[in-house]
Amino acid sequence: MSVKLTQNAISAILGGDLNLKPLVQVLDIKSAGKSQDRLRLLVSDSVSTQYAVIASQLNEKVFDGEIRKGSVVQLIDYMCNTIQTRKIILILNMETIIPECAIIGNPKVMSEPQSAPSDNNGGYQPRINSNMSAPTGNSNTTANFRPTVQPAYQPPAPNYRNHGSIVKNEAPARIIPIAALNPYQGRWAIKARVTAKGDLRRYNNARGDGKVFSFDLLDSGGGEIRVTCFNAVVDRFYDSVEVGKVYVVSKGSLKPARRDFNHLKNEWEIFLEQTSTLERCEDEDSAIPQQQFSFTPISEIENVVNNSILDVIGIVITVNPSVPITRKNGMETQRRTLVLKDGSGRSVEITLWGEFCNKEGRALQEIFDCGLSPVLAVKAGKVSDFSGKSVGTISSSQLFINPDFPEAHTLRNWFDRGGKDTAALSISRDLSQGGPKNEIRKTVAQIKNEGLGRGEKPDWVTLKAAISFIKTDSFCYTACPLMIGDRQCSKKVVSTSNNRWQCDRCNQEFDECDYRYLLQAQIQDNTGLTWVTAFQETGEEILGCSAKELYQLKNEQEDDMKFMELVRQRLFHEFILRLKIKEESYGEDLKVKVTVMKAEKVNFSAESRYLLNSFSRVSA
Repeated sequence: MSVKLTQNAISAILGGDLNLKPLVQVLDIKSAGKSQDRLRLLVSDSVSTQYAVIASQLNEKVFDGEIRKGSVVQLIDYMCNTIQTRKIILILNMETIIPECAIIGNPKVMSEPQSAPSDNNGGYQPRINSNMSAPTGNSNTTANFRPTVQPAYQPPAPNYRNHGSIVKNEAPARIIPIAALNPYQGRWAIKARVTAKGDLRRYNNARGDGKVFSFDLLDSGGGEIRVTCFNAVVDRFYDSVEVGKVYVVSKGSLKPARRDFNHLKNEWEIFLEQTSTLERCEDEDSAIPQQQFSFTPISEIENVVNNSILDVIGIVITVNPSVPITRKNGMETQRRTLVLKDGSGRSVEITLWGEFCNKEGRALQEIFDCGLSPVLAVKAGKVSDFSGKSVGTISSSQLFINPDFPEAHTLRNWFDRGGKDTAALSISRDLSQGGPKNEIRKTVAQIKNEGLGRGEKPDWVTLKAAISFIKTDSFCYTACPLMIGDRQCSKKVVSTSNNRWQCDRCNQEFDECDYRYLLQAQIQDNTGLTWVTAFQETGEEILGCSAKELYQLKNEQEDDMKFMELVRQRLFHEFILRLKIKEESYGEDLKVKVTVMKAEKVNFSAESRYLLNSFSRVSA
């Protein structure tokens, strides 16, 4: 018996009835405008046809062939929007009833004034795929399925008398799922939880200076979308956005997601404007999850395309110290590597960059040094094939240490019940088990005897040594406190005749300067001693206070006894020093300069592991 579609369903939907759950037939499939990711279907109720745009999460049903020309589908969730007097149906969810069927009825287009003139019935004949053949008598493309026929929808006749002037609709926009957002909507609102908040970034381009920040939203339906704010809008919303809180967002504009910066699986991105609203919800709405993960087993990362963004979870089995790295643009940052393993029998190197090294990286180091192996979940890590396959953090990454969710508990149970003793094959290469990648341990004597620093590029080495002497007559310099973008200028400044300070680089004067370390010190180990230079951050690590505090103690408080006692107390403490060694010109002379790029107090637990691993390699 042939299938009965829900007659007049299209006119009912266009009239505002969103509860029908009708049966309709797909007559054609096209891309929606210029977007190849947005599809629209020409659907029929056997009487009328109308184009309907489908939500992006339904695209796979079309690509997999589950929905094709001739399919009979049931609309489960849908809505109708008016765009410039034209009504658009948006399908949020649907199910395939019959994969393919001959055209049912003699449907006509409801109204397409831009495409063709109307006939006497208010429509015109659509183009139907002529290759669609009618079913044979025993065809499996029909089914013994008779849905309830919905009565024809009869909208009331318009009445324009005595209505007075038209009043703008100020009612709040109806809250819709994130998955339903599309550029065809005029008024919308979404209710969602902030799962990530990016740093405030400053930029400079042909149009001048600017600032920008973004945050990610997740709603109860699992839909995710990124929200971006620029310039004056940043001032309105940056302090209001808090990770973990629920907000209602409305009156933003939707634009295609910028794939270079946005890894979320949504083709759109919200840009907030001066008229946009962001209202905090007092109720936390337990229906909205705190986070949404899609974990990739470590064994599958080996086959993932380079630069892909993914989530990974594992047990931390190695944590290496943080080391300074100079990027190609000359900016310096921190890098820390660690190793994760899971039940797939594989391990992978995780690279932490920037602030991740100091906050989460330091916490992982402390837990690991206590003899524990924490669970680490990485959300939005970037796959690299530079050294085998590894995963690194990006600005939108998030790290969760010993998180409270099922995957973490399962992993912990596996590890404690014997997983810690199982071998794991690394999918990353060049891993150093006793220290950071490419770490070269040297002694003071080796620096001199091997002629380090005299090549074209600087040598980077690590050694354990004590600070044996610090020059105190000139340990800091006066620096410019002004900001250039998000970084301090820090160039040397000079005093002017009117007791102010001037920076030649910034070409400005100011009342107070900053003080930054330029520390000359001697280090020594059991093989000898050498002079080194330490700048701001490493100077603070060595002396335990800021350069400004030490300067004020010596020159403003004039307490030489307290000053010398503070310096004396910092001598002969052992550090793990990361050194940059390079020969430089001083007039006609060439001298090897040794700069301390990182100074960490010796962690005896980690150092013991390093020595044991060194003994193992020697005896192997």
